Amino acid sequence: MAITHHIIILVSLLVISVSAVTPPAKLKPTQTVPVLAEDFTNEHNKVRATFGIPPLVWSQTLEAAAIRLARYQRNQRQCAFASPKDPGKYGVNQLIIQQSVLRLVTPSEAVRFWVNQRTFYDYESNTCESDHWCNNYLQIVWRDTKEVGCAQVRCAKESTVFFFWKKKESSLLTICLYNPPGNVLDQKPY
Repeated sequence: MAITHHIIILVSLLVISVSAVTPPAKLKPTQTVPVLAEDFTNEHNKVRATFGIPPLVWSQTLEAAAIRLARYQRNQRQCAFASPKDPGKYGVNQLIIQQSVLRLVTPSEAVRFWVNQRTFYDYESNTCESDHWCNNYLQIVWRDTKEVGCAQVRCAKESTVFFFWKKKESSLLTICLYNPPGNVLDQKPY
């Protein structure tokens, strides 16, 4: 069991490390998109297609920025939400899910979590029900947004439960950045 756990962590770190060395540039039309990037992009574009909104394209620049922000949150803030250094430059969606070692949250599931906010949004009045959040959903369907780049990192937090008994909790942080940003005050998303 411990060996399996270490192998899963090593594979996760390898995936994150390989993603981190990708040069920050837009993909050329002949380049292929990594599998996780394709999952993120496809799920975003399914929702956008529902409303006739042009599809998003994967941006390695946004991916690199999302990786840096996710690592900062993991290493410096114990996976608490953080704002990018230049908050107006990109739109941001963040999700933290507590998880077991045996089950990772897929990119598609993370995007669907944000899309579920749609049930609280009223297009006619361009408002969200009180006590609910819709901004993640609105960023996904924002017509003027053209690019997306995302990252996922695992976070482990140790806490003392009873005197010397320590408990480790695992979570997965997902961040997507959008260019140009959406959620412009008093404007409808599409």
